[in-house]
Amino acid sequence: MNSRERILVAINHKEPDRIPVDIGATPSTGISLVAYQNLIKHIGKEHLKSYTYDVVQEVVQPEMEFLDFYGIDVLDIGRNFNQDPDYWHQLELIDGYPALYPKWFSPVRQKDKSWIAHNNRGEAIGRMPHGATFFDQIVFPYADAFPNNYSKLGDAMNRSVWGGFGFTPWDWADQPNFWKMLREKTLDLKAKTDKALLFGVGCNLFEWGMFLRGMENFLMDFYLNPMDTHRLLDALMEKHMDTIAKVCDSVGDIVDIIKFGDDFGMNSGPFIPVEIHNEFFQHREKQMCEYVKSNSSMKTMLHSCGGIYEIIPGLIDAGFEILNPVQINAVNMEPEKLKREFGKDITFWGGGADTKSVLNNATPQQVKDHVKRNIEIFNKEGGFVFNTVHNIMPDVPPENIVAMFEAIKELKK
Repeated sequence: MNSRERILVAINHKEPDRIPVDIGATPSTGISLVAYQNLIKHIGKEHLKSYTYDVVQEVVQPEMEFLDFYGIDVLDIGRNFNQDPDYWHQLELIDGYPALYPKWFSPVRQKDKSWIAHNNRGEAIGRMPHGATFFDQIVFPYADAFPNNYSKLGDAMNRSVWGGFGFTPWDWADQPNFWKMLREKTLDLKAKTDKALLFGVGCNLFEWGMFLRGMENFLMDFYLNPMDTHRLLDALMEKHMDTIAKVCDSVGDIVDIIKFGDDFGMNSGPFIPVEIHNEFFQHREKQMCEYVKSNSSMKTMLHSCGGIYEIIPGLIDAGFEILNPVQINAVNMEPEKLKREFGKDITFWGGGADTKSVLNNATPQQVKDHVKRNIEIFNKEGGFVFNTVHNIMPDVPPENIVAMFEAIKELKK
């Protein structure tokens, strides 16, 4: 099988010729700048460059040589937008780790050695404290009140770090020929590789409520301001459905997986009760998934961190075919339980290595044992793509990343 076939066979709940693997196709289950530089130095590939394409989380876009070296089977289509060297410039935001960043991103060092980042209107919207390795959101546009109308919703979204610092291809979205360019560059990428192609569209609902209102406000809004909350979600849906329609029309026949995002879970379980999810989100998620399935050949993925066991049935019913990152260290998210109860209905894209406590703290042999056990559970009868539980963070030793990939290779299936 080639990589694309391998991924699609797994999503169709059959065991492929070997474990399908993803690292780096999304900025949610990729690798941080610090971990990447430590790893390429450790394996003797220091010539590889560090392209920090997710500037908020300081996550890199691995070079093709790295992806081929580790047998990665999937690519983010956005990478085909930033191949020109003129797109990048060098910065050192994390002491000791100089890297390449998009030229539109030029944060300013403060007296306290923190970094302040501005959007394209010159407004300070993100801050990275000294010693930290990611930018915090510092502007919540609707924190004081819901607006009377949403005619300027796009402007408000751009005041959040998650809207103001879009990674490729979304940092090109204001170009008049963006959708034509998206199709051309995606066709070009598909012609160059047999790897599966993934496109992250976001279209978050729960998270955008928190980005705009602030977490504390939005979690109370379901009970104190339900009508205003529905009104906000309707406005977001109008924007999202327009995006989804354009994505399906532009690349729906080329891309293999479309990734949505909404972090519904904490380590202790869902942020919200099942009833709240069903009332405010499930029918909207279903509308998005049904449109994709009716107007494209793309498989639907949802990225949602945390313990979301209770809402997985609702996500399946909404039409999500793939779940990422499968946070096996959260409550009720044990691999055996997830595979037993939901393995026939959804593909687990993740859960291969716990980045919170194992990959960063265990010995290489313990990492190997951990990874092999998870693969053996999740891969039975397909429905599994190996990925870590969220990004490989700066505290992960390179020896343990090597051990993780060795474990995958040692398990032929």
